[in-house]
Amino acid sequence: MRAVVADTSPLNYLVLIGSIQVLPMMFGIVLVPEAVRNELDQPETPAVVRTWLESRPSWLIGRPDAPCEADPALKNLDVGEREAIRLAILSSANLILMDDRAGAAAARAKGFTVVGTLGLIDLAGHKGLLDVRTAVQGLQATNFCCRPELLQKLLVRHRGS
Repeated sequence: MRAVVADTSPLNYLVLIGSIQVLPMMFGIVLVPEAVRNELDQPETPAVVRTWLESRPSWLIGRPDAPCEADPALKNLDVGEREAIRLAILSSANLILMDDRAGAAAARAKGFTVVGTLGLIDLAGHKGLLDVRTAVQGLQATNFCCRPELLQKLLVRHRGS
């Protein structure tokens, strides 16, 4: 299995909804650049996420940020997205977990498959690793933003599962 790299928001939201355990079940290990770890440890980050990070599970492997190399395709991204893509390149990852639209577009342009929080919930639901309705309700109780029809389509796909 090739490496999976995570950006900040999927980790943040999966912790907030109590479903972070699906990541090791689906992927084994997940790599995160130091920039993402730092973003998860900010004072404005929810306390439950910072507490989870303090006892970082063994399946979440931190990596130092890559040596600074100017890549025009990444220059307009936030540091977490930029470093996640750079780590994916260095680690020959085949999947990046990321919600940010610009970051996801840049990652796809470099040949990576990108899955966001909703995609992770969908995958985990299909594998029977979580209850999609409960996960969506949990997301709705956070500051997660997406078009309401995306949540509805996800719920419809998993009706009766």
